Amino acid sequence: MTATTTAIVVSYHTGPRLKECLYALDSDPAVTSIRIVDNGNPADMRVWLEAFAETRSSVHFIDAGGNIGFGAAVNLGASGAQDGHLLIINPDAVLKRGSVEAMTEALVGQPSPCIVGGKVFDLDGLEVRGPRRRKLTLLRALTTFSGWNTWTLETTPPPDGPVPMGAVSGALMLARVQDYRSLGGFDERFFMHVEDVDICRRASEAGGETIYTPHAGALHYGATSEAPAKRVAGYKAESLVYYFNKHASGPLERALIAMIAPLLRAAIVGRARDQG
Repeated sequence: MTATTTAIVVSYHTGPRLKECLYALDSDPAVTSIRIVDNGNPADMRVWLEAFAETRSSVHFIDAGGNIGFGAAVNLGASGAQDGHLLIINPDAVLKRGSVEAMTEALVGQPSPCIVGGKVFDLDGLEVRGPRRRKLTLLRALTTFSGWNTWTLETTPPPDGPVPMGAVSGALMLARVQDYRSLGGFDERFFMHVEDVDICRRASEAGGETIYTPHAGALHYGATSEAPAKRVAGYKAESLVYYFNKHASGPLERALIAMIAPLLRAAIVGRARDQG
């Protein structure tokens, strides 16, 4: 019996790309069901989403009651998923046909819990930042935000097939439902950003693996949300600080994090302001 694949799509003021995302999932024969978690959308989009779900038995609309955060919303959607596979995809990403099959194949023979990611690319077909990452350490964060990227691997030659990876992107991520639940899902203390890095690290520490396969992919439009860039950057900064404290080796490392945290926050928010 073929395992089911439940797609989880979390939306907060995503814009019209959300429709393209959902149509692609709905037309993909490897996607068994779709669970849309509404973290807050304009009234007209909400009406469209409800109608989209009402006319399709495999699509479920879930009202989160406001913006509860990305990780919490994914967990809410996943709580009603059948056993099988869980596909997490950004609402402004369009799944490439055959990706679910490639990601489930990459799971074969891998220890549990296992997280699988794929290539996330832009309109020019170029890999965006983040689908392939080394394990995130404080040193790698500091060097990367200083302009010397020691963390993400999008500028390095891509692998020919599935390979172990330090972390993959939550913009396109697949796991066995039982593996996701055994990890407790995303840590909901991350409001947005870094929860994907954290769950990959926890999978490894639990004796599992994180795998990247170049045979799966999604077109990511990016920057379609109406959320202010400076506010989003603030969430990212807080998530990074929380991540480092969570995985710190002891009090000395936590003291170092406390010293560095203001600089990290300033660098991330400042870069967002400059780009805006």
